Formats: sequence, C-alpha cells, structure tokens
Amino acid sequence: MLSLYVYFTLATLLIGFGAYGVWRGPELLRRILALNIMGAGIFLLMVTLAYRPVLQGEPADSVLHALVLTGLVVAVSATAFALALLGRILQKGKA
Repeated sequence: MLSLYVYFTLATLLIGFGAYGVWRGPELLRRILALNIMGAGIFLLMVTLAYRPVLQGEPADSVLHALVLTGLVVAVSATAFALALLGRILQKGKA
C-alpha cells in the first residue's frame, strides 16, 4: 500500500514539474520536453489508478493500460512532429 502512495506522489511531482516547465520555459525545446515530462506523469497516474489489490481478486483495469499504450504512441508522434516544426522554425530564422 505504501508503494501506491509513492507512485501517486511521483506522478504528482512529474505533472507539477512539467507544468512549471511549460509555464516558465523560455525556449520552445524546453516547453516540448516539459510537455513530455507532464505526459509521463499522467501515464504513471493512469497506471497507478488501474491497480487493484490482490485481496479483491480482480485483475487490473486493462482499459487504462490500453489507453496508456495508445497515449504513448500519440505522445511520441506528437513530439516528433513538434521537434520537426521547431527545426523548421530555427531554419527559417537563420535564413
């Protein structure tokens, strides 16, 4: 049960650090990385919420696990797109 609180605390810290980075990050690259950190915290929170104690005899919530998997794919794709846009912005700025 203690590990459940550790995971909740870690997820909250990741979401908080990510939100702070988006709010205070002066460069676009830092904001993209902060969004990824915030996304990792949300994914950790969703996996933690899917946990079911062994005493209940229920399996973990597979819908949340499927959503996390889908979210990871979308996050990687969105990060690649954002970095490509950032590269284009930097190329146009130097020309």
